[in-house]
Amino acid sequence: MADTRFLDAARQTVLAEAAAVAAVADQLDATFLDVYEQLLACRGKVFVVGSGTSGTIARRMAHLLSFCGTPSAFLHPTDALHGTMGVLTGDDIVIAISRGGQTAEINELMPLARRRGVRLIALTSAPTSPMAQLADTVVTLEITEGADPGGVIAMGSTLATAAWGDALAVLLMRQRGYTWTQMLETHPSGSVGTLSEPPADLEPLA
Repeated sequence: MADTRFLDAARQTVLAEAAAVAAVADQLDATFLDVYEQLLACRGKVFVVGSGTSGTIARRMAHLLSFCGTPSAFLHPTDALHGTMGVLTGDDIVIAISRGGQTAEINELMPLARRRGVRLIALTSAPTSPMAQLADTVVTLEITEGADPGGVIAMGSTLATAAWGDALAVLLMRQRGYTWTQMLETHPSGSVGTLSEPPADLEPLA
């Protein structure tokens, strides 16, 4: 029989991460709505930027925003500093993700993106960090105690950031009137692509 101590330890990790995600619901405020309105009105594309674990979440967020009808792409900050920032135009928005707001390549990229007329949104747990000071809009996600082991391994904090992005993607999908049929056209492969009938469309909240 498995030692329950090990299972209990594993469950504590899951519960700590679940608490971090659940806490995001109470942090959706006027700043969240500000970002939603900016993305809804965006005439260009949304580029999501991050390094390390935040980069993984940034890639996921960009994918899901696009899948839900908001044209988006992941932009690696190091690659951007080596020429890829040429993709940025004055109609675009950059969402920069960094828990501590100290990521050097992101902080180097942001003022260069601003010169190109790009709107800058910082998503961080450090509202006074260098990255936050470089942004036009700052979204602060406070992370519950124990969500990140040792306060170092970005586990619960990245899941909380992902949940924030998911809420944004679904709200934008509903308000754009983006249908499941449109969505399925962009996902012809996998089990999703085998659906014969789409679900009932989500209703806008207006």
